[in-house]
Amino acid sequence: MRGVVRSSIGLMLTASILGGLLTGCGSDQPSSPTAQPEWCPTVAGHGVECGTVQRPLVQDKPEFGTVDVSYALVRRTNTDAPAAGTITPNPGGPGVPLISHAAEAVALSEGLLNDHDLLLIDPRGTGLSSPLDCGADEQEYQLGTREQNLQTVARCGEQLGPKAAGYTSAATADDFDAVRAQLGIPKLVLYGISYGTYLMPVYAQRHPDRVQSMVLTGAYPADFDRTQRPNAEAVSLTLQRICARSQVCDGDAAVANLRTVAERLRTTPITVDGPHSVLLTEGKLGNLIFEAATSNVGAQPATLTPLGMLPAALHAAARGDDAGLRAFVTATTSEPAYEKIDAYIAVACNDYAQLWSLDAAVPQREQQYHEALTRLAPNGLGAFSAEGWGAAQRDGGDACIRWPGVRQHERPDQVRTPMPDVPVLVLSGDLDAITPDANGKLVAAKFPRATFISVPNTGHVPDLEPSGCVVGMVGEFVRTGAAPKTDCVPTIPPIAVTPVTN
Repeated sequence: MRGVVRSSIGLMLTASILGGLLTGCGSDQPSSPTAQPEWCPTVAGHGVECGTVQRPLVQDKPEFGTVDVSYALVRRTNTDAPAAGTITPNPGGPGVPLISHAAEAVALSEGLLNDHDLLLIDPRGTGLSSPLDCGADEQEYQLGTREQNLQTVARCGEQLGPKAAGYTSAATADDFDAVRAQLGIPKLVLYGISYGTYLMPVYAQRHPDRVQSMVLTGAYPADFDRTQRPNAEAVSLTLQRICARSQVCDGDAAVANLRTVAERLRTTPITVDGPHSVLLTEGKLGNLIFEAATSNVGAQPATLTPLGMLPAALHAAARGDDAGLRAFVTATTSEPAYEKIDAYIAVACNDYAQLWSLDAAVPQREQQYHEALTRLAPNGLGAFSAEGWGAAQRDGGDACIRWPGVRQHERPDQVRTPMPDVPVLVLSGDLDAITPDANGKLVAAKFPRATFISVPNTGHVPDLEPSGCVVGMVGEFVRTGAAPKTDCVPTIPPIAVTPVTN
């Protein structure tokens, strides 16, 4: 969950986030550089040390071969003194690389890169770390029908066979630690964004002595609700909030219109032509609202976003005029997928808890899934039917139902190792339906010393807001290890919303 989509964040986000960090944890001088590989990025004004760490694809299974995990260590300006800290971000996905976006990732404030190093690692299966190819297509998976999604997952799992066991959050976390060890860095400041908030706690459980502090933005817990009820409810809550704050629409009416439109699309989908042809079903509508429409919200509050278009589009569509709804679909499908979707599928289907037994055959899984929805959500989920909301989830619902699975794999939600006692800051945007406030609070509750902050008028993730309020809070937290001041939070302006007229 969550990459866009669960997040369409772009790597400029990493730059805007990290630009607010002014200090960090202590760190020994990293090891001396060796010959640089050809792919090592050039960053103006900074030395960059690149390399790879060879890792087993599957632990204790040498017959499955190895993967090369690539990293780029962007050195601080002042190398005459030891680094004040080494910040290690993960921008989400699963499946999002980082090294190819080094220029954006280091567009930081002068204060940070003067005395901090920045460690960029491409997770296994992405970018320069033995990219995975199991026959999946990013655009098809993003825009295709549910049946196309299911076929893609089945095809990927069949092609990987037992090697699928190599693509888990635990394996990625251990890769990160192997890079840390090779560079001689004693502790890391972990910065998880979206899926990174799932990955970094896995690292913290497996390598607790190597964590100085953690920032988790757009967070969700390993044991998230398998129906993703909080996300469905957050869609309705987000509509109510933007209407109440803009005062140009009625939130309850917007939710009622959404329910009406979803019910129509359940039986009578429409085809939306444009740069890409999209079959708009109830599930696809749900996906485009909760993933695409609540990503990046608040980055430019005065500029109309797809989310701001939605109340008026739903109002018209509930009355038979789909022009606004079609424009909404076009707006939310214009950006290309940016995850390495093969890695996205493999990690999500291996690690996320499902509503069926992995030991069952596919027909039995389907029966178990539908029975679970009937039992857990007899009245639907939010404004959607249970089946429709299940089809809205790219990495949940029945998305992985044809994935062969990894036998005896311990998923992150099954791990009972306590989290380390380190300072943790958890941030959520209160318009985010991908990783809503409810899930962020659950994440914070898992750490002995965590601070949770809900940022109004922002979506997935809140760090994008342009005032500097959020990155300032992050910087204060990393500098002190204490809960930051939140005086600026109420000043973040509401987003633009199209007025609803009769």
